[in-house]
Amino acid sequence: MLDTKKLRAQFEARIAELLESAKEIDAELREKPSPDFEENAVEMEDDEVLESLGNVALEEIDKLRVAIQRIDNGIYGTCVECNEPISEARLAAVPHATKCMECVKD
Repeated sequence: MLDTKKLRAQFEARIAELLESAKEIDAELREKPSPDFEENAVEMEDDEVLESLGNVALEEIDKLRVAIQRIDNGIYGTCVECNEPISEARLAAVPHATKCMECVKD
C-alpha cells in the first residue's frame, strides 16, 4: 500500500530542491559575460549546459506537481490509459509515472 502522505512530502521537498537549483542556475545565467573573447565563448557553452539543466529541473517540477495533484485527487498510482494500478516497483523507479508498464510498451 502506498503511503501517499509520505510521497507527497517527498515530492514537495524535491520540488523545493529543484526550485532552489533553478534559481541558482538563473542567477549564473544572468552574470555579465567576460570581455575576453575566448573566455566568453567558453562561458556561452557553459550557459547552454546550465540552461539545459534548468529546463530539465523545470520539467521534473511539472511532473511532480502533476503527481501531487493525482495524490490529491485520489488517483495516484492508477494508469491514465487502462485505469489499472501502476506497480509499486515502477512508481519507485519513476515516482511521477502516469502509465503502467503495459501501456508504456503499447
